[in-house]
Amino acid sequence: MASTLNTFMQTFNNKVEQPVRQHLTNVYACLAASTISAAAGAGLHLYTEMFRAGFMSTIGALACFIMLLATGDVDGKKVQQRVGYLLGFSLLSGMGMGPLLEYAVAVDPSIVVTALIGTSVIFVSFSLCSIFSEEGRWIYFGGTLMTMINTLVILSIANIFLGSQLLFKAHLYIGLAMMCGFILYDTQLIIEKRRMGNKDFVTHSLDLFIDLIGVFRRLVILLTQKEDRRQRRDD
Repeated sequence: MASTLNTFMQTFNNKVEQPVRQHLTNVYACLAASTISAAAGAGLHLYTEMFRAGFMSTIGALACFIMLLATGDVDGKKVQQRVGYLLGFSLLSGMGMGPLLEYAVAVDPSIVVTALIGTSVIFVSFSLCSIFSEEGRWIYFGGTLMTMINTLVILSIANIFLGSQLLFKAHLYIGLAMMCGFILYDTQLIIEKRRMGNKDFVTHSLDLFIDLIGVFRRLVILLTQKEDRRQRRDD
């Protein structure tokens, strides 16, 4: 185990130069804080009566998102302010997940834990794949991802009129594949941006947070649907 870890670290150090390694450390530390903040937001919805997901939490998340992007990274200034906006956005995003998690817990509490584990495995696996892949390989995947986004928009519009469960499932699975693709794309894009001098780790962690929560949301929905169908058959 120790030799495997040493080999991994040696390969990582050879593949990624020190400034990029430091940048990734900042990005993932910020991402971890965002994830904890989102979990706190979900907990507020689930376990309190005062703080619930709704119109105001959605507007608040959008406001934090806009203020974060509007407050540019100038020579590392205003980092604390921008991190505050990021944590506010993640907190309110987690709160917005509350109704979905509430339903999932009602169906089977283990769904949330399974989705968390699945999301962690997917995120770590695709992140490592992107880091150790050939430089720039996944950046060219951006066109395919845009096509997938357009496909999801078309499916969503079509399903408003058709109300098809099959289209809904297709939307979920294509969306899950798309978010996995974005993990590959965004991770490698962050590395290349840092090599070109971009040190904005706050915005970069925002990109990965959106990917992470996108995977988690779809896994929760898919697992909840599967368990709900199983319970209906048993009944």
